[in-house]
Amino acid sequence: MDNEVSPEVRHRHVTEVYGTKFVDKTQKAHDKAIALARDDDSKLRSEKSPPGGFDETPIPRVPPGFTLKFTFHQAKNLPVADFNTLSSDPFVRAELRVDLPKRHKQDPEISFRTHTVRRDVNPVWDSEWIVANVPASGFHLKCRVFDEDPADHDDRLGNAHVIVDNISKNWRGIQETSYHIKKRAGSKRAYFFRTLAATCSPKRSMNAELIMSVECLGRTPTDNGGHMYTLGPLYWFKHFSPLIGRILKTSVMTENQDAKGKSTRYNFQAVQIQLRGPVPEELYHRYVEFKPFVAGMFTSQSLRGRILNRALHHQHARIYNFDRSTMNGQFPSPSTELTQLFLDFVDHGRGGKIFTYVLTLDGHMRFTETGKEFGIDLLSKHTMHSDVSIYIAFSGEFFVRLRKKHHHRRQQSNGSTENTSSNGEVIEGNEAHDSNENNDDSIEYELMIDNDSGTYRPNADKLHLLQEFLSANFPGLHVTTLDCQKDAERMNRLKEERRMEKKQSQGQLVYMQQVHNSESSLSSSDEEDMRRRGGQLNTHQRGNLARNFNEMKDVRGKFRHWLEATDEPKLQRKLDESR
Repeated sequence: MDNEVSPEVRHRHVTEVYGTKFVDKTQKAHDKAIALARDDDSKLRSEKSPPGGFDETPIPRVPPGFTLKFTFHQAKNLPVADFNTLSSDPFVRAELRVDLPKRHKQDPEISFRTHTVRRDVNPVWDSEWIVANVPASGFHLKCRVFDEDPADHDDRLGNAHVIVDNISKNWRGIQETSYHIKKRAGSKRAYFFRTLAATCSPKRSMNAELIMSVECLGRTPTDNGGHMYTLGPLYWFKHFSPLIGRILKTSVMTENQDAKGKSTRYNFQAVQIQLRGPVPEELYHRYVEFKPFVAGMFTSQSLRGRILNRALHHQHARIYNFDRSTMNGQFPSPSTELTQLFLDFVDHGRGGKIFTYVLTLDGHMRFTETGKEFGIDLLSKHTMHSDVSIYIAFSGEFFVRLRKKHHHRRQQSNGSTENTSSNGEVIEGNEAHDSNENNDDSIEYELMIDNDSGTYRPNADKLHLLQEFLSANFPGLHVTTLDCQKDAERMNRLKEERRMEKKQSQGQLVYMQQVHNSESSLSSSDEEDMRRRGGQLNTHQRGNLARNFNEMKDVRGKFRHWLEATDEPKLQRKLDESR
């Protein structure tokens, strides 16, 4: 599908362009101010660990709630948002609000997004969303209807509200009921087109409707109803972002000299999967205030924090951009098919790829490939993946590798139970894959996942809970966890092996994010930037460029040297005359 439809580029926001520069300038000023402080105060600050990380606040205990199934059937008579097609690309983003007590007021509400229906003002979704532990006091489901616009922000077509004040075991639910979509929160442009269409065609109604159903599936089987979570279905989205790649070094340069320096375009992939809840209660982490600007960035309080918060939201929208190339699907429950799809997303561990991930409180897993060769200027990888969420479940990095499955294990008389190398690692590589690619029973995959995240710094003592949660959602996948501190040596060695494998398999590549939809050739500045990222730019040349730039900034110094050079011949003539 990605070969048939090219992904579109979402325009960069001004905060993305200048956000990092603004942070650098203000951070340097803050560091200078700290340096001027008294030594005793700075020593006390260094000894105190920054707030954040693992939060042991328990979930409030309340009676078990009900499991409800929400069905988004269709919408009727939506306004035209795309003037070129005289239609819309609508989808629904729903947010479920209840009166359950929260651990912290910043905990996000659980939400759901339908797939997008293309070019239809009467879309049919029939999307289901099963939520557990909805309290007996009822709920408020806020449904925002949008028109998908990949190149810009999505246009809101209006809001619909489903409000239920009481739920019991005898509640009959809601059967395909129409709810009015309020125009007040909609796009003025879309409803202007609607008014013109209604003027030309008197039979056309001005009112849009959303048709919904809600079914009660009974009591949620749990001893604590304080944790509302998504039970299913397990939906997924695969996003593509245009990147510009440059081949710097390849293993076949002697055969194809033109390969060096050639620039091509690639699609950077971002994946999000809704896993089956509940996420373990102990997986609860807050951002770490390792820098003074971090708190303002998450809470959007200060000027600098608001700029960064806005920039990160835009970066999240660019990486997880929905367009015609976006792939989606769903599974009713955890299955081997879901595990196989996950392995497809990570290319079955081939190519030495390493991924950055975030797991939200509602079991939403987001991840992308990571590496120094990706020239995407992100303010913070994990903050971007979480969409600047104050609290998440877990974060870090992972990769997948092959490992042999042996049918005769724990036979002490026959020697070791697994094929291992001299350092105790499971043997892996292309040989194992090639020799067993037609025999799936002899191969199993291993997910190596850690807590390497400076933004949230997850507690390593909770890694076993993450392992159990992922093993339950990906049947047949062997999950191994690594502590980024205690297992730092092993983790760094394994990741370095992955990087070397990637470099050997596909050469040295650098990528940078495309900022417009133009298919024209790269600019000279883009080419220079990519060479610099790959280390191809000559250091002497770079030094001259930097020196010339500094000289251009030193206007007074250049003017003084010019005066001295101009006056030197005059002084020499006066000396000659005196002689």
